[in-house]
Amino acid sequence: MAKNKDKVVNGFNHRSPGDNVVQVILYIITGLAALICVLPFLYVLASSFATEKEILERSFFIIPKTFSSNAYTYIMKDGSVFRGLKNSVIVTVVGTAINMFVSCTMAYPLSRKYLKGRNFFMNMVIVIMLFGGGMVPSYLLITQLLKLRNTFWALWLPGAMSAFNMIIIKNYFSGIPDELEEAAIIDGANDLYTFVKIMLPLSGPVLAAVSLFYAVGHWNGYFGAMMYIQDANKEVVQIVLRRVIMQSSNLPDQAIDWGVWGQPPTKAVRNATTVVATVPILVVYPFIQKYFTAGVMVGSVKG
Repeated sequence: MAKNKDKVVNGFNHRSPGDNVVQVILYIITGLAALICVLPFLYVLASSFATEKEILERSFFIIPKTFSSNAYTYIMKDGSVFRGLKNSVIVTVVGTAINMFVSCTMAYPLSRKYLKGRNFFMNMVIVIMLFGGGMVPSYLLITQLLKLRNTFWALWLPGAMSAFNMIIIKNYFSGIPDELEEAAIIDGANDLYTFVKIMLPLSGPVLAAVSLFYAVGHWNGYFGAMMYIQDANKEVVQIVLRRVIMQSSNLPDQAIDWGVWGQPPTKAVRNATTVVATVPILVVYPFIQKYFTAGVMVGSVKG
């Protein structure tokens, strides 16, 4: 009986002809969507190893005819890129930890129905999603009042919590059965113990998904670093790569020689910087992919 059921469920031939056609169409659409997402990045990766002449002559390619690593040699020869990568890792790791601490500690009490003034605090959170103080007041606050110029705290504190991400976590906490918390209270657990030992271990999917959101935001953060960081030793990789691109763009045309070491093609430099800035954060995604969809969907619909 079980074998027959597996055949009905898993067997493609047991579907009706209409279902088979729909299934094929869905596979085709999914495959095309995947190609649309992957092909541009493959082109950027391939052109980062190509010569300027080939990039200008061929509008699209996946494998370069002439392999050249001059672009990567150019952007890494002075060591500033490695320093920027190190600073970006520090900003991303510490910043994500701060974000998750603030978001989780605020989401948990707001998810409890017995919290007095719960609706008032939720309305305050919604207000900050719609309105902000503006760039000039924020700049004066960070640089004049808090004196955080040229410190990583200028990148961490202003965005210590995202209201949207906090609401996702709060909704996920709300979906956890109240009976678990009641049982812990009966056993003598306080709120802190319940939060650390029960709520957080049961919220792995949403915590992983929101952590990725925060990490990507910190890694790609550019405007805040440009405004508040003027110390070259504290520049993040996005600022370093911007300077590399501007320097390569200012090279005179006659100075660019396809075969001379240290004089790379300008377009290849731009693509190489894109690869350097993108690959590290892509490496993290496979480790939390299994939590990503579940965490976002459940945290978005429960409440």
